[in-house]
Amino acid sequence: MVKGGNVGLASLSEDTGSVMMSLSWGSPTGEGDADVSVLLLTGDGKVRSDGDFYFYNNPVAADGSVQLLGKAPTADGSEDRITFDLTAIPAGVEQIVVAASRYESARFSELQDLRLTLADGSGESLLRFSIDDPGEVSALLFGEFYRRGGDWKFRAIGQGYESGLAGVATDFGVDIDDDAGTESTSDAEAEAETGADTDVRTPEAVVEIPAIPAQPSSPAVESVPEAGGEAASRPARPRTAKKKVTLPKVAKKSLAENDSWRAARLFPASALKSDHERETRATSVLLSVMAQVPEFGRRLTAAFGAPVGRMETFTEVTLPNGESPRRPDGVIRVERAGKLWTALVETKTNGNPLKPDQVQAYADIAARRGYEAVITLSNDVELEGSPLVEVKLDGRRKHKVALWHLSWAEVAHQAQLLIRHEGVGNAAHAWLLQELLHYLQHENSGCHGFQNMGRSWVPVRNAIDAETLCQGDPRAVEVVESWERLVRQVCLRLGGELGAKVLPVQRARRGTDPASRRSALADRLCADGRLDAELRIEGTPGVLALCADLRTGKLRTSIEIAAPDQGYPLTWAKRLVRRLAEAPADLHVEAVLEGETGGPRGTLERLRPEPADILPKNGAQITGFRLSLFRGMGNTRGTAESGFIRSVDESVDRFHASVVVHLDGRPARARRPVDA
Repeated sequence: MVKGGNVGLASLSEDTGSVMMSLSWGSPTGEGDADVSVLLLTGDGKVRSDGDFYFYNNPVAADGSVQLLGKAPTADGSEDRITFDLTAIPAGVEQIVVAASRYESARFSELQDLRLTLADGSGESLLRFSIDDPGEVSALLFGEFYRRGGDWKFRAIGQGYESGLAGVATDFGVDIDDDAGTESTSDAEAEAETGADTDVRTPEAVVEIPAIPAQPSSPAVESVPEAGGEAASRPARPRTAKKKVTLPKVAKKSLAENDSWRAARLFPASALKSDHERETRATSVLLSVMAQVPEFGRRLTAAFGAPVGRMETFTEVTLPNGESPRRPDGVIRVERAGKLWTALVETKTNGNPLKPDQVQAYADIAARRGYEAVITLSNDVELEGSPLVEVKLDGRRKHKVALWHLSWAEVAHQAQLLIRHEGVGNAAHAWLLQELLHYLQHENSGCHGFQNMGRSWVPVRNAIDAETLCQGDPRAVEVVESWERLVRQVCLRLGGELGAKVLPVQRARRGTDPASRRSALADRLCADGRLDAELRIEGTPGVLALCADLRTGKLRTSIEIAAPDQGYPLTWAKRLVRRLAEAPADLHVEAVLEGETGGPRGTLERLRPEPADILPKNGAQITGFRLSLFRGMGNTRGTAESGFIRSVDESVDRFHASVVVHLDGRPARARRPVDA
């Protein structure tokens, strides 16, 4: 579509009652990002109440008509996804405006490849709108839905705002409360006992406090002290400043006599003996928690097009299929306004791969029975452009079935975010999620995520050692794909632990297809013997770089931070050494010089008494500092103590905990040249 263009949704698809919109962008550095927001407007172009404003502090409509699903990595950067149940939009709403905003002084001109895509309920792409020149603005209206003759149409807008998210909200009638003090949330103490203490690090519930009213008709109120000392009530106003979350409290002291005592568990895993038992138990445990904890169930299914409604889950259901009935591992059903959304679930644990014939059979059954989706669950991480199973969907059928994949790492990630950072509705829900997490992390559950670099790992390592690996070798591409899966899993695990966005940075030209990008990385592996990756962690001053050198058997984790915008180089060096007082003595510090490939460097142990040793002797301009840690790389392809995957996990964890956390997370400003 072009700017200003419009189209009726009914002319694009018969399945537009529920649609998914994606807003995506990238940047030259891979670090740029933005947040989406949605406003429901009446015929006069204003919200009915502040509750019609959906953004990061109010992501889900109480009636399920709007759901902000959060971010997902793409080949060029990241995207934000939103689902709209257009059949549930209140009758008084005539327009739905979709916008995005950037933080502080950031501008959309710094981003590239800004685009909006829209898909129908089956996942079929309907339209695409690109914004080529957004300008020096901090907020941008991408598009809007609007009613015409009882049907919904879409218009591409592409209009910028210099006043940010608050300006957009105010223009559409939202009463913003950004002048109020910093919002904080606190842990809610559970008054009733819900179960035995556990060794999981989140023993108590964190109850989320809504940032704005959930229901426009019954707004939340907050007490405001009057001059005379009495409290008056007024409607709470939304704050576009991001709300803080409360970290979980320290676990209570156990009443066990010694460490050999094990707490009783709701979902025991130690007695499981076969893969069939593990698959059956894992499916039942997950689906039961999804049904009982609405926040968790919605979090996992919203991206698959499921509406907000009453969810029920089933296991070992028998479905007719000619002379050989099929029994999918599970079924998810969501009921809303008399309509059903149904997904069949196929589960695998340990290293067992998904079987294409099984998934194909379930897709055919779902199409015949009018079900909406087939969801596969396994330890594999699906990559863009590289599906785990190839399934043929009959395009002639009026009813289309969507095929989706979830990794066990993603399930654990979402559970961690809810009980450790974002909060759930009550203590019982928190306890259920704790028990689910404990089950997934148990050594016998078989749900540990990606845990094998594949059969090509050892041959490729040996070929690199012998210098016989040639470009074009398909085994190198398999290793690159395994490396990408591992990096994505590291992002999920670290993001769940930190409660922050952690996304892989993929530096590739716009329009490069995933297969070509992986082929180029495989050729680089053949030439240099290295696997490289970059992680963008929300709140850190730079990108965490990870390099596995298969020739030397070394792992390097590093981060480059910009030099301050004022002051003198010696002051910068002294300040950096002070900030790294708790960092490991073997941390390597290197000065990054303008126009040069390398600068002075040394270990932190040597620089602590003499910070000036990091300064260039020729007076070259310092543009930043690079901090690096090295360790030996695991040899085997699995997750054993000597395995490559475990060594990568431990390297990233150590570097973040001992180095990155000590760095200033504020974004660097443009620096004025200063004489050395």
